[in-house]
Amino acid sequence: MEYLILIASLALIIVGAMLLTDGSTALAARFRVPEFIVGLTIVAVGTSMPELTVSTISALNGESAMAIGNVVGSNIFNILATLGICAIFSPILFTKTNIRRDIPICIAASLALLVATLINEDISRIEGVLLLLGYIAMIVMMIRAEKRVQLATPTPAESSENTKPMPAWRIPVWIILGLCGLIFGGDLFIDSASAIALAWGVPKSTIAITLVAGGTSLPELASSLVAIFKGRAGLALGNVLGSNIANILLILGVCGSITPLSMGDVTLTDIYVVVASAVLIMLSALVIGRDKMTRFEGFVFLACYVAYVYYLITK
Repeated sequence: MEYLILIASLALIIVGAMLLTDGSTALAARFRVPEFIVGLTIVAVGTSMPELTVSTISALNGESAMAIGNVVGSNIFNILATLGICAIFSPILFTKTNIRRDIPICIAASLALLVATLINEDISRIEGVLLLLGYIAMIVMMIRAEKRVQLATPTPAESSENTKPMPAWRIPVWIILGLCGLIFGGDLFIDSASAIALAWGVPKSTIAITLVAGGTSLPELASSLVAIFKGRAGLALGNVLGSNIANILLILGVCGSITPLSMGDVTLTDIYVVVASAVLIMLSALVIGRDKMTRFEGFVFLACYVAYVYYLITK
């Protein structure tokens, strides 16, 4: 029964995230907020909303190890499993922006998490605020960079007549239903995951890093696979990198600002794997695949994830 509740609550979280993102995007369109700003903020946060919901509710319920474990597991899953699976279907090309900006920011965020946990093996409120400020600074920097690009290469404005705007009455309904789905689904998800951990006799952090993280990362996996099948592998890479950065800087920043987060059963080895997986992308771009992630590398990434999960279960 707990497994059915877990699946149902995850579905509720995903649907809630979709409704909230659609409603927020439509609201931004009503106020004529530029599309690229919507993409960098609302849509980017929307894809990480399941992780944000689960981690925040976990932190408020005193399950800080599950909050950290969810983020750690999601970041490892996104790189090793999601990118691995995507690369198996189609090689992923790295752009200069990926190599010079996106991947280094992802590595820097991972190192920030490592430094925070090395100091006192938890994330204090001050560290949470610093992570959150880092995310805000990154968004401001990317918005300014995008504006410079748009000014340097002006393009004809797209006609808004091609896309029918969402009716005004539906916007608040979508936002409210989305928030309700996220909150209610998040509560159910935490309760069922905790019950499963108790039944299995394993630490809650292990459930968070594997089962919970894999579940909350399904939106990234699904959207990345859709991008691959549509021949837009770059979107899959951007989706993963953006999600991993938001997971650490935004989600742990928000949770750590609300209440200090203790590591619990999450070990430094898990944090090292987060950093190593981020560095592995850079190695793939610069040394191994030379500007692309090959199918062979995809199998290697996926094998690394399977090996890591096996380590968690057997340790």
